[in-house]
Amino acid sequence: EIQLVESGGGLVQPGGSLRLSCTASGSTFSSNSMHWVRQAPGKGLEWVSRISPTGGSTNYADSVKVRFTITRDNVKNTLYLQLNSLKTEDTAMYYCTTDPRTVRSQGTQVTVSS
Repeated sequence: EIQLVESGGGLVQPGGSLRLSCTASGSTFSSNSMHWVRQAPGKGLEWVSRISPTGGSTNYADSVKVRFTITRDNVKNTLYLQLNSLKTEDTAMYYCTTDPRTVRSQGTQVTVSS
């Protein structure tokens, strides 16, 4: 089973940027499509983005399109999410996952506030 650990979150002002990382253990990372999802306080899981196993195909939620960029490095077994032009409504716990319906990792907190 793949193990995932997120990092890179923090407190940032509106309009700022962050780069999230997700390091995977196990040999199956490069075989899986990977997703970023987020959960704001008091709300359910929201799908953010998906990337294909090779990185050649990406998809984004309308709410983050143009502002966020998902990439991956299959040599380093790492998934990334570049967050630009952050808004207060982006405040959430961010998780990486192979299944966007569920998360099994600790996540990384992103807080956008002035």
